[in-house]
Amino acid sequence: MRPSATNPPELGSRSKPILSAQGIRFRDLDGNGTLTPYEDWRLSPAERAQDLVARMTLEEKVGTLLHASLRGAGSSFDLSTDRYDLPLARQMIRENHVTSFITRLVADPAQFAEQNNAIQEAAEATRFGIPVTISSDPRNHFQFVPGASNVGGGFSQWPETLGFAALGDPQIVHEFADIARQEYRAVGIHMTLSPQADLASEPRWPRQTGTFGTDPAQISELVAAYVSGFQGSDHGTTADGVLTVVKHWVGYGAQPEGLDAHNYYGRFAVLPGQTIAPHMAAFRDAFRVQVAGVMPAYPVLREVTLEGRKLEEVAPAFNAQLLRDELRDTWHFQGIVLSDWLVTRDCNALCRAPDKDHPQELSDVATSWGVTGLSEEERFAKGLNAGVDQFGGIEDPQPLLKAVHDGLVSEARIDHSVERLLVSKFELGLFDNPYTDPAAAAQLLGNPATAQRAEQVQAAAQVLLQNRAAMLPMAGLAGKKVWLSGMGEAAAQAAGLTIVDDPAAADFAIIRSGAPHELLHPYHFFGSRQHEGRLDFRPGDEAYDALVKAKAAGLPTVFAIFLDRPAILGNVLDKADAVLGNFGASDAAVLDAITGRTHARGHLPFELPSSMAAVEAQNPAVVNDSKDPLFPVGAGLDY
Repeated sequence: MRPSATNPPELGSRSKPILSAQGIRFRDLDGNGTLTPYEDWRLSPAERAQDLVARMTLEEKVGTLLHASLRGAGSSFDLSTDRYDLPLARQMIRENHVTSFITRLVADPAQFAEQNNAIQEAAEATRFGIPVTISSDPRNHFQFVPGASNVGGGFSQWPETLGFAALGDPQIVHEFADIARQEYRAVGIHMTLSPQADLASEPRWPRQTGTFGTDPAQISELVAAYVSGFQGSDHGTTADGVLTVVKHWVGYGAQPEGLDAHNYYGRFAVLPGQTIAPHMAAFRDAFRVQVAGVMPAYPVLREVTLEGRKLEEVAPAFNAQLLRDELRDTWHFQGIVLSDWLVTRDCNALCRAPDKDHPQELSDVATSWGVTGLSEEERFAKGLNAGVDQFGGIEDPQPLLKAVHDGLVSEARIDHSVERLLVSKFELGLFDNPYTDPAAAAQLLGNPATAQRAEQVQAAAQVLLQNRAAMLPMAGLAGKKVWLSGMGEAAAQAAGLTIVDDPAAADFAIIRSGAPHELLHPYHFFGSRQHEGRLDFRPGDEAYDALVKAKAAGLPTVFAIFLDRPAILGNVLDKADAVLGNFGASDAAVLDAITGRTHARGHLPFELPSSMAAVEAQNPAVVNDSKDPLFPVGAGLDY
């Protein structure tokens, strides 16, 4: 609901005075003692933004187009830090005029809120008092993925989005997103860099855990529920909502061999013929509910034809056919286009070919795929002219300023994006009160009832793939002896189980595992953190050897596997009596499914292949197309 004379906003100021005009209160953000139109909350967000843009210098406008990183104390990118480098943040806000930042802070809720308030104080002290938009990668999923998510700080922990796809229930997705929205705003986060509407079309791709699976229609429906829950409505962002950035437009999942485009070696995706159409269709309902932002994908798309024209082989952030012609004109998207991170940076030798003696560091990461032959200022200009509004991971305004001064991009084009970005801040109410209450944050986050509900959904989202001799559910476990592999003892003890070290002394076994993977690129920054390569279990794998050991002891065995990628289970099924697939679940949630306290009722959101030969023969752009899958998409047993 828009503020009005009968419903005025609650104002929050730390350094700028409060004005009274006609008996109504406003923040005097420019400090001139009179009511400037952009300070007047009775005007529409568009009217306020237009007034402010007309007052800004080119330098202030260019700074608005950068989405930088809030670093930890000592300028660190350390994900475990609990406080910002405030002097550095103040410098970027004051000198570079940056007003959008991603946070990777991990802190208790009150501390988190206080740190974000300190950032807003620094912004309030600037010439126009333009508030900061603070974004985050996902924080509410049980599995932590470096570079793609954050965890900790009291945020409720739900299954990965693949788990929501396994349940297929838009109401549960909306429930989750609505809770996450409240948690974000409580600590001062205003934008989520999620969800992924990518099709999980290549089984080896390491980022499918953050997708909604392989069915474009279901993805579209669940993405819409996610967006409306976060933004606060199904028709755009509300004042207490969180700007939602759906990603990655488009075709990101079609990576040959699953080699991810964060890395130089994974910079291409291949979508022959009309295979790009389902990848686009997955975004449909995000646009219906007026998603605030879209993030273009990283890889250069090859073998794609759109509207009878061959697609230019540059990354989507530089591709006018994908952004202007398709996204804006065909799909009628009116929101913010935020590039993924570091798309304008040079890819140096350590970006391309690091080695044991010279591993790639974060400072060597770059993703300027398809435009490496252009200068940095030319990349900025090409991206803006293609349709990008803001550049992720960038804090230096000079190359973009030079592009304007050199005539590569017009100031009118800059104005258009600045206005769009400012409208989002006005819609969120940040110009009227950018501050949050640390005490309220401490009370909201870590709520026991919410934590219990989230763990219940973790348990329910599991998929029962095998249940020989109706082994599950196993009620009355108190006092039974269990041999564990890959599961912590605490949850088993809480369930009344007695843990033994010798399989011969156990009544049954529980073995937890992730899907198999290899470390194919250990010297690349992201390659060293991503799961690549094979999907089949082999001797020497800890979980496989544990299964063999349990089988030799004659133990009834439950095998619980985290399906971050579609594992090949052919040589597992003969060794396990029950097989439970999960998509991010605590030990307690796994035990709840084993005992039947919560029934696992998920269904596979992708197929599980029968062999690596079948995986290698499938088309990375096409979903569920491996030969003779061991488990088809949608598989899942009842107890």
